Amino acid sequence: MLFLDELPEFKRHVLEVLRQPLEDRQITISRSRFTITYPSSFMLVASMNPSPNGYFSSSLSDASANSPNEMRRYMSRISGPLLDRIDIHLEVNPVPFDEMSSGRQGASSAQIRSRVVQARNRQLIRFKQEAGVYSNAQMNSRLIRRHCGLRPGPKKLLKHAMQRLGLSARAYDRILKVGRTIADLDASVDIREVHLAEAIQYRSLDREGWLG
Repeated sequence: MLFLDELPEFKRHVLEVLRQPLEDRQITISRSRFTITYPSSFMLVASMNPSPNGYFSSSLSDASANSPNEMRRYMSRISGPLLDRIDIHLEVNPVPFDEMSSGRQGASSAQIRSRVVQARNRQLIRFKQEAGVYSNAQMNSRLIRRHCGLRPGPKKLLKHAMQRLGLSARAYDRILKVGRTIADLDASVDIREVHLAEAIQYRSLDREGWLG
């Protein structure tokens, strides 16, 4: 796993180097006398603030740093093609005090682990005849067509999202992969509308980021 904190603070040409390994799971190095390719399958996890001062939608913020133009300039440090290759975009809002102090219990780590293990086992069974493929994230276009078929309801929902958000073909494939994984976590054979809707919500930066 590669974790990059404060993603927009990295030089853009450094981030662009990640595009090939994220897409192909390998990296090619070319020199004058030779070209060599290495395997490079990794999980990229990155975090960022939506504005330079980190106080988006906060009374403590500097209004000039949180203006729409300033936020667009800050977020434009990350190219669209790179964002397109990141499967899940999550916006994390500040947690209100009342919610933090409520004492409400969520699912335990053991329960979540059990769901993840079961989902991974389903994927191992699904791809047991495919050499080098062990998870939904590794599916190519052929495997996506085979294992991510949609019924009319989910297909209509995805079509609407593609048209409204102007999503790319790459985003389409990644939404299907994430939807298939959400369905696996739900122990569902089919990708239902609820699974696809959740996967679409994980493309928040395709909706003009935190400004849209």
